[in-house]
Amino acid sequence: MSEGVTPVRYAIVGLGSRADMYVDALATRFPANARLVALCDTNETRMGVHNRRLVEQHGLAALPTYAPADFTEMLSRERVDAVMICTTDSAHDDYLVATVEAGLRAVTEKPMTTDVEKARRILEAQQRTGGRIEVTFNYRYNPVHQRVRELLAEKVIGDVGSVHFEWLLDVQHGADYFRRWHRNRENSGGLLVHKSSHHFDLVNWWLGDAPDSVVGLGNLFFYGAEGGARTGYAKDYARAAGSQAAATDPFALDMAASPRLTELYLDAEHEDGYHRDRNVFAGDIDIEDDMSVLARYRGGASLTYQLTAYAPYEGYRVSFNGTKGRLELDVLENDYARSPLEHGSRMGATPGSVEEVVPTRTAITLRPLFQPAEVLLDEPMRPGHGGGDDLMLDALFGPPAADPLGLRADHVAGARALAIGLAATKSFGTGGLVRIADLLPI
Repeated sequence: MSEGVTPVRYAIVGLGSRADMYVDALATRFPANARLVALCDTNETRMGVHNRRLVEQHGLAALPTYAPADFTEMLSRERVDAVMICTTDSAHDDYLVATVEAGLRAVTEKPMTTDVEKARRILEAQQRTGGRIEVTFNYRYNPVHQRVRELLAEKVIGDVGSVHFEWLLDVQHGADYFRRWHRNRENSGGLLVHKSSHHFDLVNWWLGDAPDSVVGLGNLFFYGAEGGARTGYAKDYARAAGSQAAATDPFALDMAASPRLTELYLDAEHEDGYHRDRNVFAGDIDIEDDMSVLARYRGGASLTYQLTAYAPYEGYRVSFNGTKGRLELDVLENDYARSPLEHGSRMGATPGSVEEVVPTRTAITLRPLFQPAEVLLDEPMRPGHGGGDDLMLDALFGPPAADPLGLRADHVAGARALAIGLAATKSFGTGGLVRIADLLPI
């Protein structure tokens, strides 16, 4: 431990698989600056999994565990300085508000929350307490995304008039949102809130601007009961575990084939009844899988955005049109979605057992007016969200450092990213334009 430095004492609430990254980082990488002191979750089995890893893999002592009802007691008893929130999205507001009201720093996974009322509650609590809230938009930290921000700030294409952003989730990754709790809007807010808040935050940050008004169109086209019947992909089972019908379904998740999924979810079901492997063509899904958004920014630029959750490959393309030319970002995360049935098992065993190189690529191209195009970058994509995860962890838990690009996202950034998705979702029902100022006091 560095002399004179007192480590920040962290608690993590929400101990599903997303918490792995934060538990490991706090256990190993920042002993002089940050220390994990407590765990909080609805499921004692799940917390026990993380404690075993701390003991067996990292040689540390097991941490005290708390139920949600004892959250405020935990903050006091364990002398917590900051809380890392990784719960179901719809619970973020409860922990954010309780944390800032206790005078502590709150760090939350994106999205900041899931609906207008919860967002207003968070913003009111922050204004009333002056509390520090951070949202973990790890895509900002991706070095390629940082380079895009720098290029736009340098005005290489002049003033930006429009942005086109297309994000493709393949039929492995995209389908996973329809197996889990995300498939219900009351839990996730829908994919424009849960997933696209990442992307909307990038555009807000790249442009250095705030959204003003939004129109959206959305459809549950591929997944769900109607989609499955129309395409012929539907299988008759509620969940994959123990189902013979699921054995021949490329969309089924075989948790028993994954030791990690087994211990975190399958072995923990007896406590809360949560099933991680539900049928993606079931009738209770109420979020969209195909979404289009048109947004206007305060500075005048427009954004067209498309999210497709059933694509044959995964990646994204962003194009900026300006007064001096066009800047293009092209990212390929895989060239096609590998069917787990090709390898003799359902999804779950495949990622750890299939030994093949999945092509990835990231490129930035500048197309000035009246000049040939120039490829500014073309390289394999780095692991961990393009290298953003490690850089974000350094910023969150490491020693204080300069932040000239404004990588750290506060409650205002969290609300602005959230607002586009909320406004577009409202527009799904009304068919009309929704002004951000009518939703949230940002």
